[in-house]
Amino acid sequence: MRVHPGAALLIILTASALPAFAQSQPANTVRALLAAGRLGSVTDTPLRFRLLSVQLPAAGHASYTGSNSLLYALSGGMTATIDGVTQAVSAGSGVFIPAGQAAVISASGADPASILVFVLSPGDGAQKPPLGEPAQVEELYRTPELTGLRPGPYEFSLTRVTLPARMPVNPAHYRSGAALYYVLAGAGSFMADGKTEPKVAPMAHFEPYRWVHQWANPGDSPLVLLQANISEEGIPAVLPATQK
Repeated sequence: MRVHPGAALLIILTASALPAFAQSQPANTVRALLAAGRLGSVTDTPLRFRLLSVQLPAAGHASYTGSNSLLYALSGGMTATIDGVTQAVSAGSGVFIPAGQAAVISASGADPASILVFVLSPGDGAQKPPLGEPAQVEELYRTPELTGLRPGPYEFSLTRVTLPARMPVNPAHYRSGAALYYVLAGAGSFMADGKTEPKVAPMAHFEPYRWVHQWANPGDSPLVLLQANISEEGIPAVLPATQK
């Protein structure tokens, strides 16, 4: 499936529309697909996720050169010009930048732009920042190399997931690919390997291939997660542990 860069889709989970595994999720869990692209392969070269924080001054412009990336506008407006086509990216939305295409990111309006960039980067050590001056770039998180993935085309997507307050532990599941999260708001619990860990804003979280786990939100506020995910084309991103 190819989703045009910057396309947005809001999916509200309902018991009548999804299989049994999804039906066990709270009915008011909300998933918003912010951006996506298609990758020919993720196994030809060792890869890892990197999460970057980018600050772009008001009216600033920065050229992008690098690997396949998903950009999320935290605050302030921006435009993304990719291969000569310009699109607006408002706060709370995202855009996919394919590797090898010329791109310019610009802060629009009178305010600076604060941006998160999820990069699917070659896993060969240090990488230079993909955005040049005047952008200020800080690496927030870097995963180990992605392992266990199968050859073939993949989808690379950016999704905002909102788990409702007082959500009980969801069914055990795992990723058919891998995902790097950023906790945008709230606090929740992550369970795997017999351990429970708090996940609070702002922090990153990595889920590698086939790691069985569960989520819960015992608090009184929604838990909002930003998820950069790769999954094999035609295979669901999340599978129940009973199918492992």
